[in-house]
Amino acid sequence: MIAVGIMVWLVGPPAGVKPEAWHLLAIFVATIIGFIMKPMPMGSLSILAITTTVITGILPLKVALSGFSNSTIWIIVCAIIISRGVTKTGLGARVAYIFVKKFGKKTLGLSYALAFTDFALSPAMPSNSARAGGVIFPIIHSLSDSFGSKPEEGTERKIGSFLTLTAFQVNVITSAMFMTAMAANPLAVSQAKEAGVSITWGSWALAAIVPGLISLLVIPWFIYKIYPPEIKETPDAAQFATDQLKKMGPMSNVEKRMLFVFGTVLLLWIFGERIGIDATTTAIVGVSLLLLTQVLSWGDVTGEKMAWDTLVWFAALVMMATQLNQLGLIPWFSKTMGNQVAGMSATTAFLVLILAYFYSHYLFASATAHVSAMYAAFLTVAITTGTPGVLAALILGFFSNLFGSMTHYGFGPAPILFGPGYVSEGKWWSIGFMISIINIIIWLGIGLAWWKVIGLW
Repeated sequence: MIAVGIMVWLVGPPAGVKPEAWHLLAIFVATIIGFIMKPMPMGSLSILAITTTVITGILPLKVALSGFSNSTIWIIVCAIIISRGVTKTGLGARVAYIFVKKFGKKTLGLSYALAFTDFALSPAMPSNSARAGGVIFPIIHSLSDSFGSKPEEGTERKIGSFLTLTAFQVNVITSAMFMTAMAANPLAVSQAKEAGVSITWGSWALAAIVPGLISLLVIPWFIYKIYPPEIKETPDAAQFATDQLKKMGPMSNVEKRMLFVFGTVLLLWIFGERIGIDATTTAIVGVSLLLLTQVLSWGDVTGEKMAWDTLVWFAALVMMATQLNQLGLIPWFSKTMGNQVAGMSATTAFLVLILAYFYSHYLFASATAHVSAMYAAFLTVAITTGTPGVLAALILGFFSNLFGSMTHYGFGPAPILFGPGYVSEGKWWSIGFMISIINIIIWLGIGLAWWKVIGLW
């Protein structure tokens, strides 16, 4: 990590690039490699990166700390805190059991119940790992055990393999559907803003809703056909959910208060712009309501380590990406890339760019690292080739989640769901690759038609 950064630093800038821009790139590259290799936590790496930009004289302290005042970052920090309320009160588990009770009599129906649980929680749970690992997977594990489906006994194909793989692929889709459904989405929005493209919570959700829902319907069915469970009927699942709901009892007052806050935040994210309340203000309102209604204590807020860790590494990445743009490196790189697709039609050039962006994710162990390293440059090139800015920014944003389908290491929830051993690495990769093609067809086929209807191109 450090060696690569030093090598980039010593190579020196190419013609047309300022030395300070190139040196900042060296620190940025070293940070991204650190995120991938993980020699220490992302927050620690980010503090080191910020410190290095100052002590080397590349940036003044005020600029190096400017990322902490970025309003987009605070959306995700507040949303993580809101998601703690969903988990703490048990509302997330209750929603899951209700869906399983209604639709869980067949294995395919059970997968859709878990899918729409993830969908229902995703607008206000930006940690897709928390949704998949904290809410969905414990239910999958309990159901699999109840049907005698255990990897250690060689019976994972009874039902556990199917539910695990479906839950992961569904999580990839729901992460793409809302700006607040995955931690790196606001980073993409922030980088789009630097390129002169404005994306609101509502515009992201509106553009994603049609292709997203179609993917949610198609992907579980596809997995069911090519990787079917041995158990097709699951009447006991509905009874299991019923029993769990009985144990939980009627919805408690704290759950009702959480539901009120969840609904209020969701409505403001959808309609708040019309009355002058932006997404960041809405997120802060949500946290304030949780404190006022005593759903969360101040100890809960300060104890939400993921939120504050996210604040640190987000601030560092946003600051460096912004300064790379302002120092001229991103425009230079975009011009260089643009020359490579010169002569192609705008459509062909954009298709080449987004496919390269999508499948390069095999090289990344983090969606955040991928977005940080490539999103801004690819967006700028796409715009220069003639693709409408909002359309290009949104498609790259959607693909910044959908590319997570391919490997067992490239997306936050992947190690959580892959780890117990319900699905082999070969199956995970082969089915993931097939699903990547299906998602691209859906989002660039039906999606483009929908985006025409809503006026994105």
